[in-house]
Amino acid sequence: MNNQEFVETIISLGSNIERERHLPEAIRLLRRHRRIEVREVSRFFESAPVGGPADAPEFFNAAMVACTDLAPEELRTELRRIESVLGRVRTDDRNAPRTIDIDIAYYGGVVAEFDDWQLPDPAAATSPHVAIPIADVAPMFVDPVSGKTTYDLMLGVSASAEAVKPVTAIRLAQPYDSRGPEEFDQAGDVYAPALEAIVRAQLLEIGENPDREGLVRTPLRVSKALDFLTNGYATSLSEVVNNAVFDAEGADEMVLVKDVEFYSMCEHHMLPFFGKAAVAYIPRGKIIGLSKVARVVDLYARRLQVQERLTNQVADAISKILEPRGVGVVIEGQHLCMMMRGVQKQDSSTITSAMRGNFKEDPRTRSEFIDLVRG
Repeated sequence: MNNQEFVETIISLGSNIERERHLPEAIRLLRRHRRIEVREVSRFFESAPVGGPADAPEFFNAAMVACTDLAPEELRTELRRIESVLGRVRTDDRNAPRTIDIDIAYYGGVVAEFDDWQLPDPAAATSPHVAIPIADVAPMFVDPVSGKTTYDLMLGVSASAEAVKPVTAIRLAQPYDSRGPEEFDQAGDVYAPALEAIVRAQLLEIGENPDREGLVRTPLRVSKALDFLTNGYATSLSEVVNNAVFDAEGADEMVLVKDVEFYSMCEHHMLPFFGKAAVAYIPRGKIIGLSKVARVVDLYARRLQVQERLTNQVADAISKILEPRGVGVVIEGQHLCMMMRGVQKQDSSTITSAMRGNFKEDPRTRSEFIDLVRG
């Protein structure tokens, strides 16, 4: 990581070659980029191609709000790399059909000219297929050139926007469903091409035949499973909480959510570990929706982990969200790396804890928490 602060950016995407596969896959890859934190994704919109062959297929377009510490030129390079992974070959024909198009529409309040591009992207204020998805995901974002919100800019191009229509009434590519609804997962036998190729190579390496009947779709299935089991990389704390923090004046007693089931994967062997978590906090004027506590556990569990770090990450996340008087987290897990290999102790379990604020400083609070967890 460099020393640059994180900047809010708006990224626009479009595809008209195997669009049902390439657009969700681009979002999946962006969500998992280590230096791009996707905050929110728009609905998908269908639009007619601009220029190009008369029989060119229609586009799916989308936009996302993300934060990054990459400089504009670095971010653009990363977006071009993802385009290449998805088979995009740029030519002199700017209107040619493409597997994916990923552009920076806004980079904070930056107004700048580069060699062959500029910020903001002029299309964000003039082209309906760009402006409408942006307004869908970030309607109050202020264009630094015009001083208008993206919603107002969208209204300014709406007269020519008849051909830009939402594909569904709901937003796609939510944090826990990075592929979108079922109709956008019917793109044949390919899910994540690069990952599937790696799984196929693994099968060959261990001496199997990936073309035999029982294994021919295994790379697809493993890719989907890994995508789900590690989708903690594909979202952020703010996206999970989704503003479900509420004022609760006078609430100053312990809140405990226990027996939260979790499943994770050991970072040393990529074998599962699983168990239950107990999360407690003492409010300081704010509380969080109870289901969000379980979501926070999943956010960090669905990554390659060690249990000790998982426990501390959950405690730190609750502390960051609520700034409570104290936080306590206890996790008990069983690790297949101990149960099915190594020492092979099937009945072993591991208990870890993390205490913050009152839970660490006040023995009575800590004791009350432990008694409630055991009860």
